Amino acid sequence: MTASVAAELVDLLRLERLEDNLFRGQSRDIGTKYVFGGQVLGQALSAAQRTLADDRHVHSIHAYFLRAGDVEHPIIYDVDRTRDGNSFSVRRVTAIQHGKPIFVFAASFQEDEPGNEHQVAMPTVPPPEDIEPVAAPTPEQLAQLPAKAQRWLSRMGPFEIRPVYPRDEVKPPKRPPYQQVWFRLTGEVGDSRVLHQALLAYASDFHLLGTATFPHGISYYQPNVQMASLDHAMWFHRPFRADDWLLYSLDSPSAQGARGLARGQIYTRDGRMVASTAQEGLIRVLPDPEAR
Repeated sequence: MTASVAAELVDLLRLERLEDNLFRGQSRDIGTKYVFGGQVLGQALSAAQRTLADDRHVHSIHAYFLRAGDVEHPIIYDVDRTRDGNSFSVRRVTAIQHGKPIFVFAASFQEDEPGNEHQVAMPTVPPPEDIEPVAAPTPEQLAQLPAKAQRWLSRMGPFEIRPVYPRDEVKPPKRPPYQQVWFRLTGEVGDSRVLHQALLAYASDFHLLGTATFPHGISYYQPNVQMASLDHAMWFHRPFRADDWLLYSLDSPSAQGARGLARGQIYTRDGRMVASTAQEGLIRVLPDPEAR
């Protein structure tokens, strides 16, 4: 069962080529009201990579979410071959749905080359085998949640996720704005570096903005909380496998003006930093309908 869900995600990232620089990707309903931001990130990266030689790999992406995506319709990805230099290439991608841009994306790619190395050490946390999998909510708990949260929580996703310090997302306590989460793809895939990078771009949107809600005792599952990604940046440092355990270490340095900022570092289980992320998103707390 889990392997088929993982295979479904891999297939989602394999876009249909319409012309040299034009691609079509299908949308997938994972329980969110609109298209999941990670899906658009992963598909845009896949589209850009299809216009490059195999020896150039992404090292940074910068993206803006312009409009909510419709899960019932495919997305067109228009790739601009901005620059091909001796070592670096740049691609810009516009995701289009119903004739309007919903997402813009710029990515830089580089040939592998040696250089100086250092990194921040991985946090000291228990290994994933020592952490209990997240328990599925009971039917009684699901019945208390909005329809969008019920669909999200009742569906088996392509990634297994084990928070180091689990939080009750239905009745969240106030906590400092940081967390660590182990995750991995539920089925094994091949050795394609390009595929593993697209899979990590997809998974990088999980938990990131939610970290900014911790000090306020709110969560995405509450009906009066409105959240949406505004932008997303990601840097790829070293090779990795998305079907091996990875640690996502996240923090949120600031929230203000109905926006929250979150950052993340992603490590292999042996402590190599493989990617960094940053995201700002909309966080609005609306009047609670039950309090009226």
